Amino acid sequence: MSRNEIPMFPLGMVVFPYQVVGLCVFEDRYHAMLRDLGPERRFGTCLISRGSEVGGGDERTSVGTLMEVLDSQALPSGEVLLRARGVECFKIANWLEDNPYPRARIEERCCDDVSVEAALLKSTESAVKALRALRSEVFPDEAVSNNLELETSDPWLSAWQLCALTPMPIYDQFKVLALSNPNERLRLVADICCDIYGDFQRMLNEGDESPSF
Repeated sequence: MSRNEIPMFPLGMVVFPYQVVGLCVFEDRYHAMLRDLGPERRFGTCLISRGSEVGGGDERTSVGTLMEVLDSQALPSGEVLLRARGVECFKIANWLEDNPYPRARIEERCCDDVSVEAALLKSTESAVKALRALRSEVFPDEAVSNNLELETSDPWLSAWQLCALTPMPIYDQFKVLALSNPNERLRLVADICCDIYGDFQRMLNEGDESPSF
């Protein structure tokens, strides 16, 4: 990815590369953004660190994800539902004027040229599965599948999928996204799983149902 200007859709969530998410577009400025997307139908997103998604005036993180629109559906109410997929990470060099929607100059954020450790990938996958299984006991009304279908032929893709499948707080998600080394990402995900697993165990023992994430 070369340094360039792209339209941005800051969100109150983190999107990882290869993750597919659903988005709802209802503000006029983002309707304008959709109309301006090129044939590749790509835009950028980043986490809003402070403020609101609606109306602007928010503070935004400096690492984001390039997105591609897979499909869209206009509703009678005027809203547009998007299904979009993360493509790759980038750094935000600087923000441009919101005219009418957010725009930024971005530059490549190269991931470290290292091999994903097979044993680490497997152990992290086990940790994520265990956490999701325990989470389903803590929040039985929430439908969370414990069957993880990972891309076994591509460890890089599998590592990103594990990041997206781990139930963790938003700011932990951003810490994971911001790491450039895939093995460091996996280690952090495993550590987060261990911490949250202990929290969930205490919640079960004490009968506490704190808000989920």
